[in-house]
Amino acid sequence: MRGYVRKRGDPGSWEYIVDIGPAPAQRCSQCNKRIWIERRPLKQCPKCGGELAETEERRRAIKGGFRTQKDCQAAMNKVLTAVEEQRFVAPSKVTVREYLTKEWLPAIEATIRPSTYDSYLQHVECHIVPHIGAMQLQKLSGAHLNALYAKLARVGKKGGKQGLSPMSIRHVHAVLHRACRDAVRWNRLLRNPVDAADPPKINRTESGAMKTWSAEQLRAFLAGVQEERLYPLWHTLAMTGMRRGEALGLRWEDVDLEAGRLAVRRALIPHGRGVIVSEPKTARGRRSIALDPETVEVLKAQAARQLAEQDDWGDAWTDSGHVFTKEDGEALDPEDVTRYFRRTVKAAMLPQIRLHDLRHTHATLALRAGIHPKVVSERLGHAAVSFTLDVYSHAIPAMQEEAANLIAELVFVEK
Repeated sequence: MRGYVRKRGDPGSWEYIVDIGPAPAQRCSQCNKRIWIERRPLKQCPKCGGELAETEERRRAIKGGFRTQKDCQAAMNKVLTAVEEQRFVAPSKVTVREYLTKEWLPAIEATIRPSTYDSYLQHVECHIVPHIGAMQLQKLSGAHLNALYAKLARVGKKGGKQGLSPMSIRHVHAVLHRACRDAVRWNRLLRNPVDAADPPKINRTESGAMKTWSAEQLRAFLAGVQEERLYPLWHTLAMTGMRRGEALGLRWEDVDLEAGRLAVRRALIPHGRGVIVSEPKTARGRRSIALDPETVEVLKAQAARQLAEQDDWGDAWTDSGHVFTKEDGEALDPEDVTRYFRRTVKAAMLPQIRLHDLRHTHATLALRAGIHPKVVSERLGHAAVSFTLDVYSHAIPAMQEEAANLIAELVFVEK
């Protein structure tokens, strides 16, 4: 690495030149003209049309306009130190739109679930690029992002419609945070500007907040839908805490009714207008779940019903291998299942909850029953016990009261 200062043609003006590392370049075999690949990759020389060959060149940072040689030398030394410590980021005019759509999204597509990618793409195209897409990535600041969040909250209000909810804006914030975090890792940014932004606080009373049933309400629901075709699915979701996609992706080969266990190995998730098979949501999502005797009997009845439906459909039957299917054996659509559940709960005259709230109900009842949080975390497939305790902290006070009484009994009650 080397750098030097030199006097420019303008009187009283100095500039420095610093080599900041190697970079690929293209050099014409005829006229020997050099074209930087990172700026404009070409197949032919724009000057003479000759063939371009890739070579290894030195990348340089050049900055001028210093009035004295001393000032120029001091500025150059700072750059040299930053390069040595791998803290230097080359100046770039790449916009937020170019970075997100042409670099970041294509780079991460293969590393995340298709449904997650679809969500990121929607936030980028609908909420980020239309407002700050033309801004240079390296000029993005916390103030710009706060202005974006405020605008997203206002959008549509003049027409009588509300803007995005605080939860939706926080999702946009999360997408931007990951994108800029990767930009720091890829040496596009020196620091993450999203760390300086202030997303809105979430109102826990909004409709998307967690709601659960009591044991009595869950019992009443299951008793009221026993004659419905999807009752085995509702029962399994409530008694195992599985996610919707995990239950719909469950195959008979994953179920051991003799041992009373099932294995979560895959999930069915919506993708565009179709459904695809995906890995479980977390690394610990691949897990084994113990079944209670009642659930074992429900699954046995489901197997018998499925065999009867197979006989009824004959050659038109589709052998998908899934435990929960349509009448013809095809896999159920996750969004259709959610709609069926919503109508079923409404007809049951019980407090309205989402399908995912059956999972929350399972976890809450388990914790309140005194089951160890680690066991609950393993059944749910959470990445860590701390996450389970954080999400279901509302179930902890009752446990603390019980613990306080037990400790007091040990100390003060004579035996």
